[in-house]
Amino acid sequence: MSSNKALVPESRNGLNKLKNEVAEELEVPFSDYNGDLSSRQCGSVGGEMVKRMVEEYESKIK
Repeated sequence: MSSNKALVPESRNGLNKLKNEVAEELEVPFSDYNGDLSSRQCGSVGGEMVKRMVEEYESKIK
């Protein structure tokens, strides 16, 4: 059970979709259980997600 709580609960589905897209592109095998993944693999997915979200935000404010 995760202790992370989304500020906007409705965003969870979108974030999961983005996570799966990024993981697939980076060839990181995400599944229901990710205990076998390295910190580097998980971090690369999270970092790429943040990068894309920042780029999208910046493009909207221009």
